[in-house]
Amino acid sequence: MHYLSAFVLCFFCSAMLAQSGTYNTPFEQNNDVTATYAEAMDFYKKLDLGYERMRLIEAGPTDSGHPLHLAVVSMSGEFDPVKLRAQGKLILLINSGIHPGEPEGVDASMVLCRDLVQKRDYQPILENMVVVFIPMYNIDGALNRGCCSRANQDGPQEYGFRGNAKNLDLNRDFIKCDTRNARSFTQLFNHWQPDVLVDNHTSNGADYQYTMTLLTTQTDKLGPLLGSYLRGSLLPSLYQRMAERGQEMCPYVNEFKDTPADGIYAFHDPPRFSSGYAALHHCITLVPETHMLKPFPERVQATYDFMSELIQELSMEHRNIKNIRARAIAEAMTDTHAYLDWKPDEKQVDSILFKGYEGRYKPSEVTGLNRLWYDRSAPYERNIPYWSRMEPSIQVKKPAAYIIPQAYHEVIALLQMNGVKLNRLTADTEPEVELYRIAKYDTRNAYEGHYLHYNIEVEKEVKNWRYSKGDYVALTNQPAVRFLVETIEPQAVDSYFAWNFFDGILGQKEYFSPYVFEDIAAAFLKENPAVKAELEAKRLADPAFAKSQWSQLFWVYKKTPYFEPTVNLYPVGRAMTVKGLFMNKD
Repeated sequence: MHYLSAFVLCFFCSAMLAQSGTYNTPFEQNNDVTATYAEAMDFYKKLDLGYERMRLIEAGPTDSGHPLHLAVVSMSGEFDPVKLRAQGKLILLINSGIHPGEPEGVDASMVLCRDLVQKRDYQPILENMVVVFIPMYNIDGALNRGCCSRANQDGPQEYGFRGNAKNLDLNRDFIKCDTRNARSFTQLFNHWQPDVLVDNHTSNGADYQYTMTLLTTQTDKLGPLLGSYLRGSLLPSLYQRMAERGQEMCPYVNEFKDTPADGIYAFHDPPRFSSGYAALHHCITLVPETHMLKPFPERVQATYDFMSELIQELSMEHRNIKNIRARAIAEAMTDTHAYLDWKPDEKQVDSILFKGYEGRYKPSEVTGLNRLWYDRSAPYERNIPYWSRMEPSIQVKKPAAYIIPQAYHEVIALLQMNGVKLNRLTADTEPEVELYRIAKYDTRNAYEGHYLHYNIEVEKEVKNWRYSKGDYVALTNQPAVRFLVETIEPQAVDSYFAWNFFDGILGQKEYFSPYVFEDIAAAFLKENPAVKAELEAKRLADPAFAKSQWSQLFWVYKKTPYFEPTVNLYPVGRAMTVKGLFMNKD
């Protein structure tokens, strides 16, 4: 039986408002209103003053100039995460307002935080865990309020904007950390080391009957231990709990061919997203996605219900989850291979019962062309395909260590913020390492402040390479190994190379004057007849090449010692052994 089975929670009943007294939220006073940043902070400050079990903690700057805060609920009155972990407490981190135009989590968390400290029903549940709320993550966007940026959403009256003060989407910034918000999040995340993360959202996309859909860390990407637990135990229990509470859920309605009736695919969540980022730290992430077209009060209620049921489930499962996480981290430290990207496994398909609305077409009043619409007078329940599994598309053998030149200080800082332990070379050295040559890549147009590389292909070269005293050595037998590997291996989908931190290697620095190089090239070809024969063959095979003086000279130039060896050479060495490396801890 659920701890709260007899405790019916309703935002709209006067009894609840009377019981909460002076701690009413703006939403409870007008259920078409979401709290402003100032109202939310005033609310949490009052709770902090009124209850010893709750503490409001400043957690770093944001691009808005306002500090990020945490509201921590701890029944024991202990608020040091190191001591809490030592006591075996499960740590749940709840993030709201990453997209302030999707504010249900902001208001539901305010009510839930108050209930956790006020209502006796929750006290035995919280003996085994601590709940940490981020009241409003994208403060910048929350301050940029308006009525109309979410054209396809039913309420509230006003809400914040998706972009932050730098007009960046914080749910694309977890790896690159271009914002102060993301850097503060990274630091607090690695300080608290949550076992489970909730990131509250509102959906976009198709129409269907559910108020709540659920996106999670993709189970195969999460790893065999945590992924199996999430898929086989935690999710079935949460779906059952929500159904018993009158809040049926379905998986997040992501990619589909025409309408959801054709089947849906699990969301591919690379580390730029909260769920993909947390997976690099072996943290289970649950992303409630309430349906944009359901009334705002229903969306807030569903978000509250989900968080409440999750807390009860986690309280019962706290030891199990912490044990599985510890085993997953230990396993990652000894794995010989790593997976850098994933694709849907089309061979494995589930069937789920889906409650939707028939998709139909009719002439558009705007364009005159056929347009899709969902017929709410024609609801249906039917089994649809669900492709929930993924398989790795890129795999690498892990080295014993990576050697990272100290010049890449931004990369070093981000690794350290994410708990990667680094050593430093105590002397200049030329160890044998594997180096990558970037053989091929594509680049997106401007995207979240970068020109993101993708479809990255590399060629491996084994050579002795010079590294300097003070360069960094990151061993792979450490707890943060997954974050290290999936950001440092350049072909990973959200590697630091992909996010332009190493773009300097892509630009050639020295060239030649053709009239000077003509004589050098002629002498070189006389001394290297095999190269001359190759040049003549290329001229015969490629008429455009044969007509271009520059193309032929540059082709020869690349064969000579004058061509710089570092063009497209990724500077991070993969050391297959650390024997002979002189280093100490940074």
